[in-house]
Amino acid sequence: MPTIEPHQHTHPAVVRYQVTDIDRAATFYLQHLGFELEHKAGSAFASVVRGNLRLLLSGPGSSGSRPMPDGRQQEPGGWNRIVIMVDDLTACIGTLETAGVRFTNRVETGPGGKQIQIQDPDGNAIELHEPVKKDA
Repeated sequence: MPTIEPHQHTHPAVVRYQVTDIDRAATFYLQHLGFELEHKAGSAFASVVRGNLRLLLSGPGSSGSRPMPDGRQQEPGGWNRIVIMVDDLTACIGTLETAGVRFTNRVETGPGGKQIQIQDPDGNAIELHEPVKKDA
């Protein structure tokens, strides 16, 4: 069976989010979540990076947001999400609350750690996750 060969790229994790305003979305990821701007193409597209994660932000004018052949529109939001690992979830929550970031739930704790979900300005989900601390 044929396989798809992996692309040799510096960012092994690439995610695309649909957004309605490129400048607003890029600013959110840069100011609040520690991403860096990799590339911006006017009001249609931006690529932001954080470590090995490359996040493609597709605005209404980008090729990555065009309607499907059956007419369905690609829209922001949904339950799929990027997960950003943090060392101190409580501190992150305080900083983001002060900045007015939207939270979609309260802290959930489980065997792997604790997490909370936030939304970018277009309603795309982001999970902040603090893993369980391993005993030294």
